[in-house]
Amino acid sequence: MVNSRVEAPTLAVMGGGGVTAGRSCAGCGDRIADRFLLFSMERYWHTRCLKCSCCHAPLGEFSSTCYSKGGMILCKNDYIRLFGHSGACSACGQSIPASEMVMRAQGNVYHLKCFTCATCRNRLVPGDRFHYINGTIFCEHDRPGGGLLSRHPTPLQANSMMPDQKVC
Repeated sequence: MVNSRVEAPTLAVMGGGGVTAGRSCAGCGDRIADRFLLFSMERYWHTRCLKCSCCHAPLGEFSSTCYSKGGMILCKNDYIRLFGHSGACSACGQSIPASEMVMRAQGNVYHLKCFTCATCRNRLVPGDRFHYINGTIFCEHDRPGGGLLSRHPTPLQANSMMPDQKVC
């Protein structure tokens, strides 16, 4: 089991005759009669059955660690991709539950409520254009050096030719 931070537990590789007797694999449900088995997240696995929930990489073959959050078993790359380096929001620093939708920018992960413009504090939603400058998020209107308008434009008034990023 893994905390919100990227700290992986030890994956125990067990082997030998009597150790595997009567154990069922958490992945496929079959009895484990293999010479080696894995013990992770308080369950036993065939080495071929312990796989990343996202990319299906066999975790027993590539490393001795795996990550768990929200009932998913993940490789390190997918854990970081989904939950960031710490499993915490880059704006407020609080943990992000696995079931919660998030916003991402430049490898950082944010709660939906925390993905806001640093100047006007308006929340950015999927489809809004924004600028990510030195780790700070700006709406299209408030981007530094962008020439401020008298009011915030609606999404239809936004200039789509500006070099920026789009929330996916």
